[in-house]
Amino acid sequence: MNENPAEVLIDHALSLRWEAIPGAARERASVFLHDSLAVGVAGRNAAHADGVLEMAKGWGEGGAAGVLGRPGLRLPAASAAFVNAFQIHGQEYDCVHEPAVLHPMATVLAALLAEAERGAPVSGEQFLTAIVAGVDVAVTLGIAAPDALRFFRPATAGIFGCVAAIASLRAMPRVMALDAFGHALALASGTMQAHVEGKPALPVQVAGAARSSLVAIDLAHAGMPGVEHPLDGPFGYFALMEKREELGAALARLQQGHRITEVSWKPFPTGRAGHGGIVAVQRLIERGLIAGAPGAEGLESLEYHAPPLIHRLVGRPAKAAMEPGYARLCLPFLAAVTLLRGTVSLGDFQRETLDDPQILALAARIRVVADDNPDLAAFVPARAVARTRDGREWTEDVAAQFGSPEWPLSGAEHLAKARACLAFAGLEHLHEALAEAIADMPGSADAVALLRDAGVMG
Repeated sequence: MNENPAEVLIDHALSLRWEAIPGAARERASVFLHDSLAVGVAGRNAAHADGVLEMAKGWGEGGAAGVLGRPGLRLPAASAAFVNAFQIHGQEYDCVHEPAVLHPMATVLAALLAEAERGAPVSGEQFLTAIVAGVDVAVTLGIAAPDALRFFRPATAGIFGCVAAIASLRAMPRVMALDAFGHALALASGTMQAHVEGKPALPVQVAGAARSSLVAIDLAHAGMPGVEHPLDGPFGYFALMEKREELGAALARLQQGHRITEVSWKPFPTGRAGHGGIVAVQRLIERGLIAGAPGAEGLESLEYHAPPLIHRLVGRPAKAAMEPGYARLCLPFLAAVTLLRGTVSLGDFQRETLDDPQILALAARIRVVADDNPDLAAFVPARAVARTRDGREWTEDVAAQFGSPEWPLSGAEHLAKARACLAFAGLEHLHEALAEAIADMPGSADAVALLRDAGVMG
């Protein structure tokens, strides 16, 4: 393509104005701000979250920014961005753009919260507009890559979304914003190895992207020029981190609405690829075709036939001494928990559940089977096939993912998730205050002060 894609994306971010953003995108920006804040508050109790916080405190305390779910705590902005991003993604409960295979809000929101506190106050309209801009940019990079993930896209594409979001938030001069976008390439990192092994380095990579985006911004503010072709250069983002690119079509979609309207909720705190299997098991139980609690003793086997992406992301076997991060990405474990408890919740990743011999024995009868779907980013269609010990076979088809734009959470379901997240953090009493803050956000003169007053951050 003739145009420099970095310039196209930065120009898009800088051009956005709240009053010109369609109502559907405005509504989703508020919805997923609420969702991500609640998830981030719950993340204070994620595995390793306290260790991450103590590490970040070692980088310096008493700074400019607050941490979600930890009222009264202040850290330097970059440290707060790191901790908040870790907490938002730390329990696999944050929203996701399925076609891009990317979690856009964990990085973008964490970076914006930190930036908004280290400079002049920003209005709610500015903050929400910046969310729309950041999600547009990060998702555009994701949908421009049609092949299977090689690097962890929420981190690698996420840092560019963060920089664009901050450029929008601060109405940065174009040249400075482009320099920061160029610096993002030097700071982009995050591989799929942590996903393969189910290790907590996944949210660490997301945290690193949020923190590094502030470094990229500061380098540009200091007058340091960034590379001019961070995306399409011979050693740029797509050459190094993706197998190939289809940037032209992805950039063209910037004129066709905003990507925030395409984002999906996560109704369960697990890898998104596990959600179809969870819902299929719930439906089989509701139909009375397979027994649920107390033990699903009658189940001989359960197969979830799904696109290759599902097998790759959550097809791993359950095993003893699993880390919570591994279990969240293990459909046999998730389906077994659903069979015995009816759903999967934040409390199901404690050591007692992870090592439960009944759950592990049931999970051994469950597996993911990859079908021949040629779409390497597809989550559906899929089919659960359950066989019982009396010789019967039952099927349940999954045509859409619960929480997707095609099957969104209702308002009541969205609020119930937010309440459960706050309760998991011991802060359920903030439910009404947070909901009111989100409702008041567009008219607020100081977005972060509004959230502080709601009690969700220091």
